[in-house]
Amino acid sequence: MTAPVTPLAGHSLHWRERESFVLLDSEFGSGEHFFATWQAWRNDPQRPRQLHYLALLPQLAAPGQLQQAAAKFPEWQALHTELCAEWPPAVPGFHRIFLQHGQLVLTLMIGDGAACLRQVTARVDAFRLHGRSWRQWPLSALNTLGRLAAEHASLDIPGAEPAARKQLEQAGFVFENGSGLEMPALRARFAPRFTARSAPAPAHADRRAIVIGAGLAGSAACQRLAQRGWSVDLIESNTAPAQQASGNSAGIFMPLLSRDDNPGSRLSRSAYLFALQAWRQLGGIGNTFDGAACGVLQIARDAAHAENQQQLADYWRYPADYAQWLDQAAASRLAGCQVSSGAWFFPAAGWVQPRSLCQAMLDSCGKQLQTHFGQHAAILERSQDGWTVRDRHGAKIAGAPVVVLANACDALQFAQAGDLPLSAIRGQITYLGAGQVPAIKPVLCGEAYLTPDYAGTCSIGASYDEDGETALRQDSQDDNLARLAKLLPGWRPGQPPLAGRVGFRCVASDRLPLVGALPDKNGASTVREAKLKDLPRFPGLYSLLGYASRGLIWAPLAAELLASQLNGEPLPIEADLAAALDPARFLLKRQRRSIPPRQ
Repeated sequence: MTAPVTPLAGHSLHWRERESFVLLDSEFGSGEHFFATWQAWRNDPQRPRQLHYLALLPQLAAPGQLQQAAAKFPEWQALHTELCAEWPPAVPGFHRIFLQHGQLVLTLMIGDGAACLRQVTARVDAFRLHGRSWRQWPLSALNTLGRLAAEHASLDIPGAEPAARKQLEQAGFVFENGSGLEMPALRARFAPRFTARSAPAPAHADRRAIVIGAGLAGSAACQRLAQRGWSVDLIESNTAPAQQASGNSAGIFMPLLSRDDNPGSRLSRSAYLFALQAWRQLGGIGNTFDGAACGVLQIARDAAHAENQQQLADYWRYPADYAQWLDQAAASRLAGCQVSSGAWFFPAAGWVQPRSLCQAMLDSCGKQLQTHFGQHAAILERSQDGWTVRDRHGAKIAGAPVVVLANACDALQFAQAGDLPLSAIRGQITYLGAGQVPAIKPVLCGEAYLTPDYAGTCSIGASYDEDGETALRQDSQDDNLARLAKLLPGWRPGQPPLAGRVGFRCVASDRLPLVGALPDKNGASTVREAKLKDLPRFPGLYSLLGYASRGLIWAPLAAELLASQLNGEPLPIEADLAAALDPARFLLKRQRRSIPPRQ
């Protein structure tokens, strides 16, 4: 049996011999339209090199529903198997899934369709409105299609009420198949009479970049850019990757939960789930790099905190493969030792050895990457041709149209980034022999954290010290051990030797990373009450900074977000979340405070 030919036929003619094509589906359902599109794309010898499929859905389809859809056609079975291997937990938000070796990019947008549509940042080549959901959108949501439409974008719609059709026409769509509203299907083309539209950020035609810093942020940037065919020069002052904040023996990865699901929680959820997928594609934890997805138990501080977390669990009812609330007895059984309170259990979370992860990401870049270890980037020069990076003596290290600052607080040495609100927070890790702590199964965390045995050593941490001492200190060790003892009733650390590591976290004033184009505070904005998009930027200068204690999960998503911006691709997260990470947000706040009130 052959897969059906759907209204997709017009889209497939439109996509031929394109480098990239973006399709937005108003209703993913059980995936039938997606499977049909995927199969048609695979079968077309003139298909675009990359297909972005943006799909709206009020809630995630269960794997069984996908199986029922895929069972209709034998050729869909292999597609179904590949998709299910990357299927995310049923939590709201945007979920980016890479299929067909990254050539097919599925972005699932879970939640109210009209609300999700307003959060899309993309230039869409084809819209497919079908099913019931889009008919429940407010008419203003149809205007959003015009904002998202690329030049000559197509629109397929099964029929529209007069008010909906009028709204689409006002948004710039011209219907091609007459005026009959009772026709089974309508086709429109985006051909607006007006030209005053917000222009997309230009994609860089010259795909050469310099990344400064070879920690988690810089290594992930190299990987995501190299995957897209960019040539990358990596500059690192140390002689090997991950020698600063990314150099700890073990780091934990997990999401952040909150009752109000604030932007920090939403971002951590997206970052955590994206990291899990990126690491699977890299070869997997414990295979290509060291670590274990052994689960993480986040233990409540006290009885009142435990009660609040139980209420949070009752309110959100997270899927079990994402997060589970356990009482004290259940948490202790899972831990393999007595713990002080109830706990959240994140079954897919765990720990990773960051240095090995950085090396794996850099190794995956192949010939696209040129490394410059042991060279200190001291000077950034801008010319008509792009950027030149020089060392302290003025000698050129590399040149390219794009520079990405991924060197934590060292970025402040450059004049272009000197006023960013970043600070270095000291963190001391304590190392104990595996026999000196309980033989735990998952990672334990709360007021402190404890990782399972790795090469005979467990990591405990980490302190938050507001000083610049680089040497190990006894008071920081004592504090780490005391906080761990609160999580483990009956355990006493004794007097272990002072062993561990000191690193400095790069933290922004609002505790969120800085991802995107750097603002030029001396540039002129022609708008009185500017928005982020109106602020002047340094051409070709970007940042991946301020990851604080969550570099493991921030690094993959932030690099993907930046690479998408550089390539002019649909963004992997909601527009308001991308704005929350924009490095220009601090300048915008300062400018708004300085604007005198209107008379």
